[in-house]
Amino acid sequence: MKISTKGRYALRMLIDLAQNADNGFVALKDIAERQGVSKKYLEQIVPLLSGSGILITGRGYQGGYKLAKAPKEYTVGEILRLTEGGLAPVSCLEQTPNQCDRSNSCVTLPIWKGLHKVINEYLDGITLQDILENQKELDAHNYEI
Repeated sequence: MKISTKGRYALRMLIDLAQNADNGFVALKDIAERQGVSKKYLEQIVPLLSGSGILITGRGYQGGYKLAKAPKEYTVGEILRLTEGGLAPVSCLEQTPNQCDRSNSCVTLPIWKGLHKVINEYLDGITLQDILENQKELDAHNYEI
């Protein structure tokens, strides 16, 4: 399984918004500059995030974007499932119930189910708040005199 740039950039965008939550609405151009990402690419991701209720959009002067909820309420799994369309390691696990003709006799299916479970549990166990706290801890250990 490979996470696309859409998923990675969406996650970076949401982390940036969480880091700058005290500033109110954040302009997309500012996020793009800080993250080293094309503003045009972020513009393609925004409708997906705002349409799902993750982002609030502010129009006009001092408009921009902000998180609809607190960073602790968003998991990495939720964000990646939204942007990637799912996290299944094999196509037969993308549908429930499994539509594969071989699912009842497939000897490798339990492996893929187990991997899928581990991926989802791991990514659902990490919130945007966890990422912010981890970054603060790293920053505290990387000081110079």
